[in-house]
Amino acid sequence: MMIKRKTVGENNILKEIRRNTTREREVVQALEKKDSLTWEEDRIIYMNGRIYVPNNKKTKEIILKENHDEVDIGHPGQH
Repeated sequence: MMIKRKTVGENNILKEIRRNTTREREVVQALEKKDSLTWEEDRIIYMNGRIYVPNNKKTKEIILKENHDEVDIGHPGQH
C-alpha cells in the first residue's frame, strides 16, 4: 500500500522555500554555470534533480514538522 503525502504540507513547504531568497555562494555559482544540473523554476532551485532548501531555520523546522510529526508519515514519539 502506498500512502500519499498531504499536498497541503508540500504547498506550505514550497511557499516557504519561495519566500526565502537566501542562497549560499555554492548555489549561486552553480546557477551561473547554466548547465543542466542546476536550474531555477518558479522561484524553486533544483540541484541534481532535487529541490534546494535554503539554510534557514524556519524553513527547515517546517520541513521537519511536515515530514516527522504526522502519525501517518513520521513517528509519534521515541517508542
